[in-house]
Amino acid sequence: MPEQGALPPDTGYYVYGVVGDVERERPALTGIDGQDVEYVAHDDIAAVVSTFVLDRPAGRRAELMAHSTVLEAMAADGPVVPVQFGSVLADRDAVLSDLLEPGRERFAELLAWLRGTRQYNLRATYVEERVLAEIVRSRPDIATLGQRTRELPEGAMHPDLVRLGELVSQAMDAKRADDADQILDVLVPLVVADAPRGGGGVDHLLDVAVLVDETRVPQMEEALEGLAEMMHDRIRLRLTGPVPPYDFVEVDRWG
Repeated sequence: MPEQGALPPDTGYYVYGVVGDVERERPALTGIDGQDVEYVAHDDIAAVVSTFVLDRPAGRRAELMAHSTVLEAMAADGPVVPVQFGSVLADRDAVLSDLLEPGRERFAELLAWLRGTRQYNLRATYVEERVLAEIVRSRPDIATLGQRTRELPEGAMHPDLVRLGELVSQAMDAKRADDADQILDVLVPLVVADAPRGGGGVDHLLDVAVLVDETRVPQMEEALEGLAEMMHDRIRLRLTGPVPPYDFVEVDRWG
């Protein structure tokens, strides 16, 4: 694996992630600002980097897309530990002293754990009108309040409307918990690890990242297809991936 020479003035290294197997060939990639992706090696690990002008922070959408594209390609090629977007170091010595040398043991352990796995993200959303109808059918108190407030002017702050909103919210939370448990009961036994992801909105049910042994991906997909068929009239499932393992091993930017 080639390493870099001296950098031009006012230029540092943008860091995408850390990989192992430093002696084997890697795909030719282009990173931020169209710069070639290179590697800084230390023992059996290497930082994935490209040159970066130091007089500006990394924060534009194009830079985020380039960051993601590099990591997606690396993840498709083998285990990679992502480094947080916007991480820049002054030179090769800083990559070694600030990142690779102090983190060598941790990186090696993470890369070994990731070997043979892939991250997927599962998002489950409700068919809103169907689930709200279920709540009204199962809760006479909500149905009664709904009828009582139906003719109130739009935007009115009536106590019954406030109470109706509270009851519906509580009922939705309970339904989410039950339905999420049903999905996770099928999913979790098939994966190495799982991590909740943020989500919101009335139709939100579940957003979870899973780390899967690559040999069990077909089994997981088949199980989720069965769930989707069973729940299709009220719940939508969307599986995306594989993606870099951000939710399990991403390294925070250093200070």
